[in-house]
Amino acid sequence: MKVLKFGGTSVGSPERIRGVVELISDEQPKIVVLSAMSGTTNTLVEISNCLYRNEKQEALHIIQNLEENYYTVISDLFKTEEYTQKSKQFIQTTFTYLRSFINNIFYPLQEKAILAQGEIMSTTLMHYHLEECGIENTLLSTLEYMRIDKDCEPDYFYIQQNLQRELAKPNVKKIIITQGFICRNAYGEIDNLKRGGSDYSAALVGAAIKAEEIQIWTDIDGFHNNDPRVVENTKAIRHLSFDEAAELAYFGAKILHPSSIQPAKKENIPVRLKNTLCPQDEGTLITEDSPIQNIKAVAAKSDITMINIKSTNMLLAHGFLRKVFEIFESWKTPIDMIATSEVAVSLTIDCIKNLDNIVLDLEKYGIINIYRNMAIVCVVGDFTTDKNGVSAQVLAALSEVPLHMISYGGSEHNISVLVKDEDKKKAMIDLSCKLLS
Repeated sequence: MKVLKFGGTSVGSPERIRGVVELISDEQPKIVVLSAMSGTTNTLVEISNCLYRNEKQEALHIIQNLEENYYTVISDLFKTEEYTQKSKQFIQTTFTYLRSFINNIFYPLQEKAILAQGEIMSTTLMHYHLEECGIENTLLSTLEYMRIDKDCEPDYFYIQQNLQRELAKPNVKKIIITQGFICRNAYGEIDNLKRGGSDYSAALVGAAIKAEEIQIWTDIDGFHNNDPRVVENTKAIRHLSFDEAAELAYFGAKILHPSSIQPAKKENIPVRLKNTLCPQDEGTLITEDSPIQNIKAVAAKSDITMINIKSTNMLLAHGFLRKVFEIFESWKTPIDMIATSEVAVSLTIDCIKNLDNIVLDLEKYGIINIYRNMAIVCVVGDFTTDKNGVSAQVLAALSEVPLHMISYGGSEHNISVLVKDEDKKKAMIDLSCKLLS
């Protein structure tokens, strides 16, 4: 059995939904994981924000507009009166539920319930459309099997046991439609896997059933060797290893959520990235190993903050770095890059929510300098031996770009440099011209 995930743009209009039906309506058994229709989640976030601010009339206005959009979709998508009315009744019930939040005190977990409606609507409409087309399918609520634990991490055992129980029920069809992104938490409340979590959902489902393959369908033909929004004439990469794909996803390639690699890698399940607009294209295949090639791609991550800690008294003292890392751990802030010298340590973060508190704690150990508006540019490939001097080639290609940090050796698949955000584009173009052409 395969697992196919379709993102918001892939189900973003009646035409796109019909295109997905063509892709999934063969005789092969499959689980189809759907995101919300494009734009819906952002609108539901906007509704939640209005409720937080007690802007009830504005929230009602947004709810009304979104509901009308869905009625328009239904009128175009369905051809029979039976399924048109069935879908309209479902949408009416959903938006009555959304309006029920208007007159109550709004609290954070209610936002999770509101956001869940996007995926619930897209999967239900797909289920009805398949039925109208005479294609047997089962609509399976992800809330029956997807759960995170008290640390907001997937509860793998629970997911596997409950998903297999649901699939073993009688009358389950070959095509199973389920939601991405949403789940329950350890207390049974509606929660989610954060933004981009539909990729993660598909990977968790695939790992739980030990799928033949996990397919991620978007509107681009796989990973490219550079960001096509920044660099012209990029090329699709046909084969990557799990580690290479994870590096690219984490450092800026938007096509795949970084978390979604780990479950597939754990069970050694191939992941294939495909384009719904060009389904005949082979896309990118991700497996345990890939054909050896020194340099595969370049990716970049903006909105990076560099923190420099200078301490002549403490840096070489026993336990100094441990104390520094404990500060970031206590404020739940991950570190991307790190570099040390005799008198200073520099590191980067991409989340500045708790930056002020982190700085206050770090000031116990030295002088702190903060550098904002930075970017990490990473070169991804197989650098296991570096016998061809790839690291030297990377630095030579960046000879005209000021570098503020270099990270090499921590990974066999990644060489990263820190530059000012204003220099990111030049760095990416120079790397493409000199290393990927």
